Amino acid sequence: MKKHIYIYSPSSAVRDKASFKRGVKRLKALGHEVEVDEAALAKFQRFAGDDETRLAAIHRAAASGADVALITRGGYGLTRILTAINYKALAKSIEKGTKFVGQSDFTALQMALLAKTGAVTWAGPALGEDFGTEQTPDDIMEACFDDLITGQGEGAGWQLPKMKPRDGKNIIDSVAAYPSKKLATGQLNIKKATLWGGNLTVLSSLIGTPYFPKLEAIKGGILFIEDVGEHPYRIERILTHLLHAGVLASQKAIVFGQFSNYKLVPGYDSGFNLTGVVARLQTKVKAPVLTGMPFGHVPTKVLLPVGAKVTLAVEGGEALIVWGDQA
Repeated sequence: MKKHIYIYSPSSAVRDKASFKRGVKRLKALGHEVEVDEAALAKFQRFAGDDETRLAAIHRAAASGADVALITRGGYGLTRILTAINYKALAKSIEKGTKFVGQSDFTALQMALLAKTGAVTWAGPALGEDFGTEQTPDDIMEACFDDLITGQGEGAGWQLPKMKPRDGKNIIDSVAAYPSKKLATGQLNIKKATLWGGNLTVLSSLIGTPYFPKLEAIKGGILFIEDVGEHPYRIERILTHLLHAGVLASQKAIVFGQFSNYKLVPGYDSGFNLTGVVARLQTKVKAPVLTGMPFGHVPTKVLLPVGAKVTLAVEGGEALIVWGDQA
């Protein structure tokens, strides 16, 4: 089914022009009408044009009438222009059917829209990183994007990482679901909770501003998080900030996506790792902490409706987030 996709750059400048071209070509090959914003390849310092240029691009995306408004890439830049965005125009565009899709720095716009209007956006792929890869784009990512663009997406599921015995003790292998009282039976069913979150670093930078959702709006919600290139101690520091700010205590569940491209320091971290960060977090909150969700700066990613009411269900080792009529 042919759909109209609008490509724009609200954050950092496109560095890899080849991936940009591949991404546009692949979307066209899928049968879609691809409209590229006039400033998609603009550059000013490290940004995709100066602040006014990127603002105009966002507003053109909202006025395009496209089925999907897709960012070229993340990086940095949206927090600089949050005060000048016409949120009513974006919310009206969303109401008419445009789905704004992105991740990473895009989290800033998603949280601001949620705080200002309650509008639902989508955490998902970016043009270059996902559709413009030199290899074949990830089939799960493509299938989820196709479900979104055709209106058939109703949920996302994943296998929770398993705990493996090591040296006679149960040690979480990589980042796994840490045991909680609510998951003691292997079952969980949270209904009609607001799904929100995104990139953890960007999210935390908005606390205390008008662009972070009010606590009453996300109370009883499901917070999902991901990040890239951040050492586990930084992740723990941000989570502790959210804890002290009262954000985590109000959630019904916390879901870890993928935390990629970081390095531990041999001989110095001495066992301090992301697994321990997750384990410690679970001792600080009553809400169950789930992990392993395929979302983040990785090829395999699901699409998630930020700001929508969803149901989170866990049965055995399977987790499922559903929305729309299914929620």
